[in-house]
Amino acid sequence: MSSNELVRVERVSKKFCRTLKRSLWYGLKDTASEMFGGRSSDQLRTDEFWAVDNVSLALARGECLGLIGRNGAGKTTLLKMLNGLIKPDMGRIELAGRVGALISLGAGFNPILTGRENIYVNGSVLGLTKREIDSKLTEIVEFAEIGDFIDTPVQSYSAGMQVRLGFAVATAIKPDVLLLDEVLAVGDVAFRAKCYERLAHIRDSAAFILVSHDTDQIARVCSKVLVLNAGRVRYLGDVGEGIRTYEELARQRMSMAPHEQTAAGAVASIVSCDETIADGGALNVSLSLETNDAVAVADVRVVLWGDDGLAALDSYTRTQGSSLRLQPGCNVLKLTVGPLRLKRGRYAISIAVLDRSNNRHLYWGERIRTVDVDGPPAGAVSYTPPLMCAAVGSENDPGPQSSAPSSTCA
Repeated sequence: MSSNELVRVERVSKKFCRTLKRSLWYGLKDTASEMFGGRSSDQLRTDEFWAVDNVSLALARGECLGLIGRNGAGKTTLLKMLNGLIKPDMGRIELAGRVGALISLGAGFNPILTGRENIYVNGSVLGLTKREIDSKLTEIVEFAEIGDFIDTPVQSYSAGMQVRLGFAVATAIKPDVLLLDEVLAVGDVAFRAKCYERLAHIRDSAAFILVSHDTDQIARVCSKVLVLNAGRVRYLGDVGEGIRTYEELARQRMSMAPHEQTAAGAVASIVSCDETIADGGALNVSLSLETNDAVAVADVRVVLWGDDGLAALDSYTRTQGSSLRLQPGCNVLKLTVGPLRLKRGRYAISIAVLDRSNNRHLYWGERIRTVDVDGPPAGAVSYTPPLMCAAVGSENDPGPQSSAPSSTCA
């Protein structure tokens, strides 16, 4: 890298496998190959796909890269490779200096340790001495606004408290490279303003990579944009042109026919879905999902697409600190998103159910239904409403909610 560069990514690719058994088998084969001087396969095998495919970029001190693309485009995978959590199958990554990262809610925190203890653990991992952490502790606690809870286990923190503490730690270390993945979507308006102020304060001394679906946020913070589509670079350069490219991709997706897909061995169908919603009301959807195995932690994502092709609402249990447990056999998921504050119009609904352990889609329904919202003529301020979920268990393990199930699996 040149003396001013802090990040260099050269022709980096990463592949994953859609099925767990094959993924474990491929991992064993690749590990054995590397032990004897070989390398992992650079060709796709059965059930594999490229999550990131031949991506190159460079980032200098003082630059902020906005990383945008649809869900599943490879944004978080690229950030995880940059942070060293996973390694690329092909290509090379070089980073200079200290790296601060906030890639997922609660990442790097031990839930049974207190906020204070987690600050010291994270600081030590990032290379700080105890004396350095001592000098920054007051600043971190004040910024995170958790003074009364600093000695409370993190597992009792709300989603907002976790993201405030994570952001405070990641930025207090004065990183040379800062990686942020949609974390500002969780905080309230006042906290986001503090985050922007902190980013502006350290921007000249660091390089940022910011993942967000909020194009206003990208335009406000970033100096250039990388648009990923199906793991490949669609555009890299000017912020305005990058946002236009992203919006054009969104419009193309709006013209696509509805699409549903389930994991191997799973069966799913929409049981019911609201067709109209009053201003301030909630969207209610029931989804029947049958799986062969139990899923300890399942996440649900609901996206509403406007007629402009853009996501008008994106609500995700993982960023809200909630989840579901699915039993083997039949599960009826009852989803409630609201209150909705959307402008008047018709919206397409997409729903995804994921196994958090391997990020595998158990169900993916793209624009499977539409709903008419009787809202005001003009749009409201962007926000993320709560997504509440409940699962009626299977007949084999019915659970307390299954005494009067609304439907059965196909």
